[in-house]
Amino acid sequence: MDVFGNALNDQFKTGQPEILWLNNSYDEPEEMPVDIFFRKEDEMPDIELEAMDLCEGRVLDVGGGAGSHSLILQERGFDVIALDVSATAVEIMKSRGLKQVVQADIYAYSGEKFDTLLFLMNGIGLTGTLEGFKRFLEHAKTLLNEDGQLLFDSSDISYLYEGTDKPTDKYFGEVSYQYAYREETGDWFNWLYIDPFTLKKIAKECGWECHLLFDTGEDQYLAEMRVSTS
Repeated sequence: MDVFGNALNDQFKTGQPEILWLNNSYDEPEEMPVDIFFRKEDEMPDIELEAMDLCEGRVLDVGGGAGSHSLILQERGFDVIALDVSATAVEIMKSRGLKQVVQADIYAYSGEKFDTLLFLMNGIGLTGTLEGFKRFLEHAKTLLNEDGQLLFDSSDISYLYEGTDKPTDKYFGEVSYQYAYREETGDWFNWLYIDPFTLKKIAKECGWECHLLFDTGEDQYLAEMRVSTS
């Protein structure tokens, strides 16, 4: 059941989707605006614009969604592939004019090399847990050319626990979500938000150099990682 894809499809075809609800493990359900996945360049926040400006060479846009970032990179002349697990999202991206689109799970995707692995809109969260992130970093090494880069934004969600204790049975940035749209409800899935201190610690442990390039001042940041040569 592609609940998220169905919402994207309604936005794409009619421009008037119903409310996409995001149930979560930490608070009340949230409305998720679907039109943000179809933004034009002048509608995007600075952190996403900065990330696209920093792209190098051949790009894999992971979690491409409706393809808005890949379309911009394609227009700029990049050799970009958009990857998404949603078959509906893949068809939307093709309909919007993307030349290279792949339906796949990033963990199962292999055989090609890139200069930039790009995850935007907290897309690195799909790694799910700290252990999932570590496993992804090992896989990412097989997808990058020499001196290739991993670019992503994430958030420090410590603020969610102001006035209350952080979880003791897991890392506080590990949460769960579930999409609900029309009469459909998807499966729960894990999502990761990683604070900068923990990110740098894991990067070092896994053999990566990590630099924080942009901070929104609202607990969100842009990170660049490259495999360590030392």
